[in-house]
Amino acid sequence: MNTEISRRGLLKFTGTTAGAVAIGTTLATPRATAAGASLVHPGMLHTRTDLDRMAKKVKAGAAPYTAGFRRLAANRHAQSGWTANPQATVYRGAGSPQNYAILYNDIHAAYQNALRWHVTGESVYADTAVAILNAWSARLTEVAGSADRFLAAGLYGYQFANAAELVRDHADFDLARFQKMMLDVFHPLSEDFLANHNGAVITNYWANWDLTAIACVLAVGILCDDRAKIDRAVEYFKHGAGMGSVKNAIPVVYDDQGLGEWVEAGRDQGHALLGVGLMGTVCEMAWNQGIDLYGYDDSRFLKGAQYVAKWSLGGEVPYTANTRRKGAVNGWSGSESATRAAGVDPAMTRPIWAMIANHYTKRRGLSATYLTRVAAQASPEGGGGDYGPNSGGYDQLGFGTLAFTRDRSIESASPNPGLTPGASAGSPSADGRGAVAGGAGASPSAGATPQGGKGEDLAATGTTDVVAWTAATGITALAGGLLLLRRRGRSGGGPAQ
Repeated sequence: MNTEISRRGLLKFTGTTAGAVAIGTTLATPRATAAGASLVHPGMLHTRTDLDRMAKKVKAGAAPYTAGFRRLAANRHAQSGWTANPQATVYRGAGSPQNYAILYNDIHAAYQNALRWHVTGESVYADTAVAILNAWSARLTEVAGSADRFLAAGLYGYQFANAAELVRDHADFDLARFQKMMLDVFHPLSEDFLANHNGAVITNYWANWDLTAIACVLAVGILCDDRAKIDRAVEYFKHGAGMGSVKNAIPVVYDDQGLGEWVEAGRDQGHALLGVGLMGTVCEMAWNQGIDLYGYDDSRFLKGAQYVAKWSLGGEVPYTANTRRKGAVNGWSGSESATRAAGVDPAMTRPIWAMIANHYTKRRGLSATYLTRVAAQASPEGGGGDYGPNSGGYDQLGFGTLAFTRDRSIESASPNPGLTPGASAGSPSADGRGAVAGGAGASPSAGATPQGGKGEDLAATGTTDVVAWTAATGITALAGGLLLLRRRGRSGGGPAQ
């Protein structure tokens, strides 16, 4: 067994442990199609509709937006006096003169100032963000170090691109030079990791490594209007052989509980939270370009996020033992097994939950009890600098209470109002708006569609008839608030597809 791990081990179980299973899979990879004739800008974590909503809600003094904005305004990175400290080479990892903290602090300052500009309209914040981004694109030529350089490229690549997307039309922003930096410095490392995994066997690196790379490749594709890169990221999310593709990051689905085991729950809580945040980031960016990864494979990510939310709140979750191969291709080899979910600190949190909970409960009108509870516990979410001084506190851009809180009412769930509900990839439409019913068991909005996306990727679109919808999709919302998701045409005990 080299880079291919048998899929036969990736089974669905209803018990807590059903023997060790191998992790990893190699699947057929049909080409993905990014939707629409052109890309949406701004169109990563925030669209124009999102930014306008934030500004309107804060101006009106609406809760919880005002609490979220207060966290932004209080963060030291969100101040207009921030001065960039660009480096020619950024190092991360043992054995190198590590200076990557300089980079992530400047990135978060650029992002937070850009976001503050969109909310307040005060140009001084836009000027600060632009100055930071221009300073780095004029100087940075390399991300280097140990294997951790791949983490640096992925994490800071997707974050950098998101900051730039918020000021891409600013008159003083050198977009072309910034795009060149992203294409020359960040993207090659992330693409190389997805293709070669630093010369390791395919399961050597945990899911987070793949997910940082997917996020970077997708963000660079959007920033640079490169549809091939978007397609690459989407295909890897769906069918990639590494640990970060959705069926490997969530290898076991417990249909009777509406939960999907997050593989890194067998590792530790911090890395599991990072993984959920990264996958949510990928799903949100894809959604805003017309591709529904949130709903892919019968909303597999929803089940995984619910699992981590329940577990992080201190709840009991099942865990199917698994063993993964480690080592280098044609080199050293070993293995590691996880037999149970690790212990958790219910007080540990990261600013990841508002985005995911609002997608499923507000855009789609679904009930997701554990997501709702954990998002409420984490509210109002802060951002980089609010979760400790180390790099883990800067792994997410954050401020989800401000950025992703949505009204449970008629609201555009698409960044482009020219889409019909349930439109196929690239299909224009008349209207992307629809009413989202409230309460457990509600049907999703007829307008809860991304800009496009293949029909088979959509978990629930095209009808407000709850009976027809649940029959067609295999999703049942229970009165108690727990969402059960059945694989189409199967009972709970069969092998995963």
